[in-house]
Amino acid sequence: MVDKAIVNGQVYQDGHWVKTNVYISGEKIYAITKDHYLAKEVIDATGLLVLPGLIDPHVHFDLDLGYIRSVDDFERGSMIAALGGVTTIIDFLEPVDNEKDLEKAYRKRLFEAEDSYIDFKFHACIKNPVCDLEVFVRKMSELGMNTLKCFTTYSDSGRMTSDETIIELLKLSEKYKFLLLVHAEDDSLIRLDPELMFRDLPVSRPKAAEINKAVQLIGYVAKYGGYLYMVHVSSGETIERLKEIHVELLNRKFFIESCPQYFLFDSSRLLQDDGYLYTTAPPLRTKTEQMYLRSNIDWVHVIGTDHCAFTSDQKAHEYLYEIPLGVGSIEHSFGVMHQMFGDKVIDKMSKNIALLHRIESQKGRLKVGLDADIILYKLEQSVIDSDHSNSDYSIYSGTQRSGIVMSTLIRGEFVVRDRNIERTFGRLVKGDGF
Repeated sequence: MVDKAIVNGQVYQDGHWVKTNVYISGEKIYAITKDHYLAKEVIDATGLLVLPGLIDPHVHFDLDLGYIRSVDDFERGSMIAALGGVTTIIDFLEPVDNEKDLEKAYRKRLFEAEDSYIDFKFHACIKNPVCDLEVFVRKMSELGMNTLKCFTTYSDSGRMTSDETIIELLKLSEKYKFLLLVHAEDDSLIRLDPELMFRDLPVSRPKAAEINKAVQLIGYVAKYGGYLYMVHVSSGETIERLKEIHVELLNRKFFIESCPQYFLFDSSRLLQDDGYLYTTAPPLRTKTEQMYLRSNIDWVHVIGTDHCAFTSDQKAHEYLYEIPLGVGSIEHSFGVMHQMFGDKVIDKMSKNIALLHRIESQKGRLKVGLDADIILYKLEQSVIDSDHSNSDYSIYSGTQRSGIVMSTLIRGEFVVRDRNIERTFGRLVKGDGF
């Protein structure tokens, strides 16, 4: 007898829908079949879609900016993630410049994540390093991490990494088979004038900063090899330029991530009286750039959220330098993206991420032997009218979604059952081979 049976649902299988049953034994998927097995608990999924648990590869829970913290910690952030069908998140360690501090940052983040309701993984994060890079990479691998993030901007806060270091890291990524994540903006084009207002964010961080750096970086991959993942691509023109010069590398060695906010909203939102609520880095782009982005959805390999929520009081300032940049998205990301693009976003929010981050033997698909991370989705268009973040607002309020997550299971246990949260305890996920 198996533990759970999910019956009568439309089950997502390798890009297709099959009316079949999913059986769970312990933490794993035991069988996917039209046959009927005895089960301790039967969940009737009639009228529901049965999907793999989503993976969000880009979140900032409990982010410490020094003068302010994001308001969704791992406990609250993981709860709202589960309400949105996300069963695994990948957060970031504090940026460090040497391998000893890397281990300290890892231990600190591991402690902070103890209250998570869902499974979690970490990206290592480097800044302006003062160490042997190969030693750093080995320490990262020893700690079970196979992704490393760096910045080509934020020179004002000491987080920027030089082009020479990025080239060396790309070479090492080829040797050690890790993924180099890059926040790509040309620092020389960033304006940090204290007189700039929130409406001036696209002037402070122009599209040319993203495009120029992306073009340079894909050139480095072409010349030196390696594996590079460009986070939060905001402009469709960036993808157009990358296709023009090195289409053969896209989503083979140079991977593109974008976020729901760039598909849903454009820079006109910044002109509203409450435009400060829409401030993020990189900023929302023009309608034209947004249209280019939408038309290039097939070239966007991964959808992450860059979830980094603040309250309206924290954001309510006129001058840019006073405003923490970031928005909350994780609870609504699937519903709004599925509304816009249909089933093609499913793999971009599950399977593709599992493969890239080397957790495909555990997560990302409905397959026998994998973790029973499963969501039951009711396909019914509606307008978003509630939010469960510690923030007091959501930029997605009033936005159309394709349906709603009714239940979410993490390793065979309900974390959301009929829209009610149940207490589960997430675990650290290490990449395959660790």
